[in-house]
Amino acid sequence: MNKHSITTVWKGKNTFATDIDGHSVVVDTTKEGGGDDNGPRPKQLMLAAATGCTGLDAVSILRKMRVDYKNFNVKIDAELTEEHPITYTSMNIIYEFEGEDLPKEKIEKACKLSFEKYCGVIALFKKAIPVTYEVIINNL
Repeated sequence: MNKHSITTVWKGKNTFATDIDGHSVVVDTTKEGGGDDNGPRPKQLMLAAATGCTGLDAVSILRKMRVDYKNFNVKIDAELTEEHPITYTSMNIIYEFEGEDLPKEKIEKACKLSFEKYCGVIALFKKAIPVTYEVIINNL
């Protein structure tokens, strides 16, 4: 059985640092929230994990399909509850590509494979909330 283990260390006030495979990740709250704004908030890091995971899948699949593009961005729009505990209630993932003569079918297939099969972070989110996606292709 595979396993990930991490330790997060309190650095004072509301700042925490985590070493992940030699990379330091710092989280904090805003100054208004009692922190020093030394890093992003934890919930946004969850979204970053999802965009990074699915983005890595998509580029790997598209590389195998020999699809060239100029730019690729993954964005998430996520809705939050108003009451505590504040959690995400839904999210929409937007895959946006730019390039010349981009093959729509291949790009859509790569995004669908990541969304439905490969991205473990999105799979976890889908167990808890509704998650949708869309693909935007801008041919230059």
